[in-house]
Order: sequence, then C-alpha cells, then structure tokens
Amino acid sequence: MIQTIETERLFIRRIRAEDWKDIQAIWSSAAKSVYAQYDWPNDLDDDSVQTRVAGLDLLAESDAHIFLAICLNNRVIGYFSLNERGEGYELGYCFHSDFHGKGYARESLGAVLRFLRNRGVPFVEAGTALRNTPSLRLLRSLGFELCGTEQVSFYRDAEGKDIFFDGGIFVRRLDCDL
Repeated sequence: MIQTIETERLFIRRIRAEDWKDIQAIWSSAAKSVYAQYDWPNDLDDDSVQTRVAGLDLLAESDAHIFLAICLNNRVIGYFSLNERGEGYELGYCFHSDFHGKGYARESLGAVLRFLRNRGVPFVEAGTALRNTPSLRLLRSLGFELCGTEQVSFYRDAEGKDIFFDGGIFVRRLDCDL
C-alpha cells in the first residue's frame, strides 16, 4: 500500500533496516522526555535496536503492520506505526525531540491520513495519555475526537504494582474532509 509520500518538507517511506541508528536516537530522545512515563520502554542497546528495526523492515510488504520513516534531508526524524484494527488502523508515533514544535508531525500525519482516505480506509484510532498535551494538540489539530478513556500501565513501582495513567482513545473518521 504505502511506499512513499512526499510533503513540502518531508519524505515518508517504509522503515528500512539501515534506519536503526536514527530510530535508536529517536528512542533515546523519547526516553528522556517527561512523557516517557506514558509509553512502553524500548531497549536502546545497538543489538536490540538493530534486531527490532530489521524486523520492521521485513514487514515492508505488509499492509497489516505499516511502519513509516519520516525523513528530513535523508535523516529519519520520526516514525509512524499503523496496525490494522478492523477496517481501519491504530496509529502510533514518535519524533526526535530536536524536531518537536516545528510542525513536522502534523505535516507528515496529515499526508498519511489523506493517503489512507484516498485508499478507502474508513478510520484511524490513536491512544495517548490525557496529560500528554503535545500529543493531544496534534491529534485534535488533525480532527481526531476523543471517543473513550482507559487506565493504562507500562511500568510497575518498587513493590511490583502497576502504575496507571489515564489514557484517551481518539478516532479520526477519514470519510470526512481532511
């Protein structure tokens, strides 16, 4: 389905095995963020990252699991994951902190949503922590609407008890104007 998409400033393509260093830098940057507590942790050692990114590259022909690299001047600055959810997709995303606040996430996600709409995909769903204001701003700016909430846990305290946060489930119908 998605091979390449170009925007005014960005080039969007499937993730490749050789992107591992840029993905490692994105994950390292994200791990330092105050919002890291709201996301699943990633192993950051070279072997783990290379193996995981190589696995994503193997899915390049799959439309069930789509992993897209967001490129600026041949550097991967962020990525999207799109996983089939019924007739639509569940969206995940992460951008290197050096590129936050510059409109790259909005520009690239808008282009991907238009592409999916043109392919007849009826909706995209995304989950984010309700305290992750940059993520909330991005989703709302692109027409995603809150349709539910959930308690989410990716971490445990010193006693092994889950640490929960409030998550929002957002949906963007693609049969509307983008």
